[in-house]
Amino acid sequence: MRTRDENKEQAIRTKAVEMVVRDGFDGLSMQKLAKAAGVSPATIYIYFKDKEDLIIQVCHQLSARMADATLADFDPDMHFDEGLRRQWLNRARYCLENPVEMHFLEQIRYSPFNEKCHSKTDMRFRNAMKRFVHNAIDRGELQRLPVEVYWSVAFAPLYQLVKFHMSGRGLADAPFEMTEETIDRTLEVVLRGLKP
Repeated sequence: MRTRDENKEQAIRTKAVEMVVRDGFDGLSMQKLAKAAGVSPATIYIYFKDKEDLIIQVCHQLSARMADATLADFDPDMHFDEGLRRQWLNRARYCLENPVEMHFLEQIRYSPFNEKCHSKTDMRFRNAMKRFVHNAIDRGELQRLPVEVYWSVAFAPLYQLVKFHMSGRGLADAPFEMTEETIDRTLEVVLRGLKP
C-alpha cells in the first residue's frame, strides 16, 4: 500500500477546486486532475474513492474553513447588531481572501452534490447561528421570520456587494469597490428591516 503524502493530497484538492470553478463538474476528470496536480491518476485513488467522494470531501473541508472564519471573534450571545456586523465582516473577509473557494461552494449549492455536501454541515456553526437568532428574538432585537426570509434579508445584500467588488463593477457597469463604509451603510439598512 502506498503511503499518504499531505502535499500531494492538498495539490489534488486545490486543483480540483480550480478545475470545477473553471470547467464545471463535467470538466473535472481524474485524468486531467492528475496531470494538473502533478500526480499519477492512481495516486488520486489513495485519497478518494471516486470523483464524487473527492468533491464531497473538498466541500466538507472548505465549508469547515468558512465556518471557522465566520465564527472568528463571534459569540452567539452578542447583541444582534454587533453579532451581525461581526458576521458580515468575517464573511466578507473570507470571500475576498478565498474567491476560488467561494465560487466552488457556490457551484456546489446549485448542483446535485449540494444535499450530500451540506447534510454534514458543521453542527458547531449551525448551533451558533441558531442560538444567535433565538437569543436576538428572545431579547426583542430581531423579528421572528422564516429562516429563508431571515437569511435573504440578513446576508444576500452582503454577498451581492462582494460579487460587485470581486468583479470591480456595479450596476450599469460602473466601477465599484466595497469599503467598510459601504458595508456599514448597507448593514444599517438591513438591520432596520430585521427589527421587530
